[in-house]
Amino acid sequence: MKPNKTSRRDFLKLAAAGTFLTALPGAGLARPQPTAKTKVGGKGKQPNFLIIIADDVTYSDIGCYGGANVKTPNIDGFAEESMRFKYAYVAMSMCCPCRHELYTGLYPMRNGSTWNHSWARPGTKSICHHLGNLGYRVGLTGKRHVRPATSFPFVKVPGFEVGCCSRTAKYDCSGIKRFMTAKAGEPFCLAIGLVLAHSPWTVGDPGRFDLEKLKLPPTFADTSQVREDYAKYLAEVAALDEQIGNILKALDETGQADNTLVLFTSEQGAQWPGAKWTNWEQGLHTAFMVRWPGKVKRGAETDALVQYADVVPTFIEAAGGDPIRKDLDGTSFLDVLLGNKTEHRRYVYGMHNNVPEGPPYPIRTIRTKQFRYIWNLTPDARYIENHMEQPKRWGNYWESWKKAAATDPHAKATFQRFRKRPAEELYRSNEDIYEINNLAGESRYASVKAELRTELERWMKTQNDPGASLDTPEALAANRKAGMTAERKK
Repeated sequence: MKPNKTSRRDFLKLAAAGTFLTALPGAGLARPQPTAKTKVGGKGKQPNFLIIIADDVTYSDIGCYGGANVKTPNIDGFAEESMRFKYAYVAMSMCCPCRHELYTGLYPMRNGSTWNHSWARPGTKSICHHLGNLGYRVGLTGKRHVRPATSFPFVKVPGFEVGCCSRTAKYDCSGIKRFMTAKAGEPFCLAIGLVLAHSPWTVGDPGRFDLEKLKLPPTFADTSQVREDYAKYLAEVAALDEQIGNILKALDETGQADNTLVLFTSEQGAQWPGAKWTNWEQGLHTAFMVRWPGKVKRGAETDALVQYADVVPTFIEAAGGDPIRKDLDGTSFLDVLLGNKTEHRRYVYGMHNNVPEGPPYPIRTIRTKQFRYIWNLTPDARYIENHMEQPKRWGNYWESWKKAAATDPHAKATFQRFRKRPAEELYRSNEDIYEINNLAGESRYASVKAELRTELERWMKTQNDPGASLDTPEALAANRKAGMTAERKK
């Protein structure tokens, strides 16, 4: 299969017209059988939903996921009361596309947000509609990063900072408490989009860290500037942990905690080479925990494979609705939460386009619990991420990294890994969590690679993914124009 057969002109017509909405839902899922529509919130009462979303936090920097550099007592304490997912993923490690996936239950190609700062396709429905139809008030505070408003008609809740790039991260929990208690007996769903630890890293105290003792990931170059900026990032992770503690305290004070399903997720990886903006594990893997008193076993861990598209159908089923729908790509993992099943998906899928963050660089990926396969569709190109080329705004670590690469073999290897990539990558990701040892050329893994490539191509076909021809500034402009036109018509 050649996924870039679709011409650029054809793609732009399809994008503007919303034709991709006819694509079939993805496979690789253990779809549940229809069940009686009974509410599982206890005595017929629908549960509330609280979604707490961090911003650009690499999952492995959190204590309960093995993080050793910064203490996260509130998140770790929450994990002790929750089910912690070991294998949870976003489809794109960019803020805007991953949030569109989370709120719509659709993969990027079907919801329309396949670049950063892009819009959902006109007519796309979200959690606001799906839960609203089941009697919920659906609100959002903090970072939004989803458009158009017709697809995401959240009730605006004050108290948390909206901007993620220039900030103090001041917040006030009184607004969320008012929203939670505004209408007695009416269930709510509230998303809290925090802005930590999105760069530039300006919040918290980096002086608390001994730079020499920081344990750098093996994908990092080791320079003094890298360590200095890494401490600034970790200081924001610590500040994030404090915020989460206060949010959970506010929920307790409303008296709603016992009937509220709380989801915490760390979003995609942090703004470091090999994490955000990539299809590697450190970019797509997200910390993911669910607390639901009396329903989800405290301190449980699960190997079930899930991704953001599965959240909306799970909430629909928990609220008493039918989660098996053609207008969703994800499937409900409610049975995993309730302890009735231990497995969910066989595969999770991912993609990256890099527009408008740099020159087009299309990537597609698929992962099982054991292996990740990555298909770089234009391997002859160099990968350039514009944010890292702007040291005055985003930090100086990349400049020091590039200079170190001239004399330091490890810095050179990590720099080249990021900038120049082979056509195919295959990793035993359950063991090689930083995905350093590429097995794509080894004959003993040929059958694994063939299986994953075949399934990835099948998924791309069901998503009407044109591959490399998707990744153009013209296509981005068409997406924006279609979204704005739909907004004006409303």
